[in-house]
Amino acid sequence: MTAMNKKRFTWKRWWLWLPLSLILLLLVATGGFVAWAGNAAQPQTEARQALQSDAQVQVATDPWYVFQPVNDAPTTGFIFYPGGRVDARAYAPEARAIAAEGYLVVIMPMPLNLAVIAPNRAAEVIEAYPHIEQWVVGGHSLGGSMAASFAYNHPDLVGGLVLWASYPADWHDLSTRTDLRVASIYGTLDGLATAEQVEDSAVLLPPDTVWVPIEGGNHAQFGWYGPQTGDLEATISHEEQSAQVVAATLALLEAVGR
Repeated sequence: MTAMNKKRFTWKRWWLWLPLSLILLLLVATGGFVAWAGNAAQPQTEARQALQSDAQVQVATDPWYVFQPVNDAPTTGFIFYPGGRVDARAYAPEARAIAAEGYLVVIMPMPLNLAVIAPNRAAEVIEAYPHIEQWVVGGHSLGGSMAASFAYNHPDLVGGLVLWASYPADWHDLSTRTDLRVASIYGTLDGLATAEQVEDSAVLLPPDTVWVPIEGGNHAQFGWYGPQTGDLEATISHEEQSAQVVAATLALLEAVGR
């Protein structure tokens, strides 16, 4: 083979391998992202125990985590979006406590544990429970932002929004929604969704939004999945923070259900 032929052969091989190399890099990057997103914070013992049915609350785990009061026929439902890269089951204790007060509660598992991938998934629940008269959506952290997105894009389906250590994206301005009841619940020692960030979101929410600061509460204690990198240390117990979150959420549900 002449030198000229060798050069041409080399160039042909380079163009042959370029698209294959790009595809390989894309597959590696995608695989890395899937592995990262799929490595979700796992539910603690308290959360796993809350997934068991008892005389007060019936629990179903497929296709969603559904908590229904045994002795009540709820007319108000609460759809909850988990925080980013947090197993949906980690919020079972709060869901059970809310359901025990007479509400249907549904925790939505998300693709790759990221609500941003499926922000409109609440519509599936609403369609599945036509007997529910009023719906409230909510979520923790990224899940709360995506619940706000759903409320913004489906004003005819949602009467309430509950944000746990969260706030809407700038392009989801809900400030003119006078028909939407909103509660923003946040910890004063949250290192991820800081009190300042949450309070600054007031311009995006209705003027009658209820603000509930939890003194000494942090980010991770909104669920039951353990400490979180970048968070601050809470100065109140997990049980106390959970009780305050549940109480503030129930107040909003009651207001919507009147």
